Amino acid sequence: MPINHIETYALQLLEERGVSIDEIGELVFFLQEKYIPNLDLATCIEQVHHVLSKREVQNAIITGITLDKLAENKQLEEPLQSMIYNDEGLYGIDEVVALAIVNIYGSIGFTNYGYIDKVKPGLLARLDDKREGCHTFLDDIIGAIAAAASSRLAHALAHKANH
Repeated sequence: MPINHIETYALQLLEERGVSIDEIGELVFFLQEKYIPNLDLATCIEQVHHVLSKREVQNAIITGITLDKLAENKQLEEPLQSMIYNDEGLYGIDEVVALAIVNIYGSIGFTNYGYIDKVKPGLLARLDDKREGCHTFLDDIIGAIAAAASSRLAHALAHKANH
């Protein structure tokens, strides 16, 4: 549950953009179901909540969604307006923000993120659809949150297995 105004605002922005915590949990499940026997969605959602409690993640959400909204409303200066609005492949700053999230739980997150960013399952496919607004930053941030939550889950299970 949100414990400060920054986290509350970040979660509110996700909700406004049509992103639910359950959908992010489904992405975590997608990433980990082959590797964790008897994995359930509730466990995945719990990991997402842990990731969302990190200030770095909250800041990335707020920054990314704000830039997406400004681009959507054509309120940025050129050439940034076109780069973000069109999600230009060579722009790359959206991935840099995402990698800051992925890095929180170690290098396994990079693999998870690269894979989920490539295949774009579920929620990520919807956010990548250019007909439903500008989500240049949001789709990468959501993929990174799912990758980080997957990494957190893998670390927790490895720790449990070693003790």
